[in-house]
Amino acid sequence: MAYSIEKITTVPDCDLVLAWAAKEKTDLNFKKLSEERLTNNYSTASVEIDAELQAVNTDIAATVTIIAALPDGNSKEDAVKRKVKLEYKKFLLENRKESYGVVALLEKELDLSRVTLELTEIDTFIDAVTARKAQL
Repeated sequence: MAYSIEKITTVPDCDLVLAWAAKEKTDLNFKKLSEERLTNNYSTASVEIDAELQAVNTDIAATVTIIAALPDGNSKEDAVKRKVKLEYKKFLLENRKESYGVVALLEKELDLSRVTLELTEIDTFIDAVTARKAQL
């Protein structure tokens, strides 16, 4: 973007704008660090959730097979209870997947990309103001 840098007419104005831009850059660097950490956490969480969900689905399928083969009695009741617990665990994992799964990871990656682009633009802005200051 072309900035109206030529409208700055004094060195103190340049210093003021540069101080503001430096603060913005510091804030963006902090935000980038935060986004990098979140992206890393989401990346790890999404893999763990998918693996755990796959294991729970396998356990549910095995438990259903066991229930079908067992005669009525304590063992079958225990297996039915186990299946209910596994289905609840599956429900919780699916909810976590919405918050920390691949879709959430992609959102975090986009946020990180945006911050990186903002940092590039603030550097361009600082360079332009610095060049103007040198002209004055």
